[in-house]
Amino acid sequence: MYIYNVTVNIDESIHEEWLKWIKEHIPQVLGTGKFEKATLTRVLVEEDMGGCTYSIQYKTYSREALDAYYREDADKLRNEGLKKFADKMLAFRTELQIIDEYTVNFK
Repeated sequence: MYIYNVTVNIDESIHEEWLKWIKEHIPQVLGTGKFEKATLTRVLVEEDMGGCTYSIQYKTYSREALDAYYREDADKLRNEGLKKFADKMLAFRTELQIIDEYTVNFK
């Protein structure tokens, strides 16, 4: 399984507007059929640059699906956010490959 992680720092002046937008944007990304699940989280650190930081983690079972997303969908979907929020947000992306998962079973 792979995680496509997008970390975004949002200027306080557009925080509420961006949060509303991202909650509409995530279903669009899932609608591409390349991901099975997404998680929106707030990063709990204070940034020197200020603002609020979020992480959106999209999970997919195959490398091929992730590559297809880059080829077929990524530019269009990324550009929507860039046009709308321009210099008020800073985003970077990372790819993670899940090697093992562990859970604790309490009895």
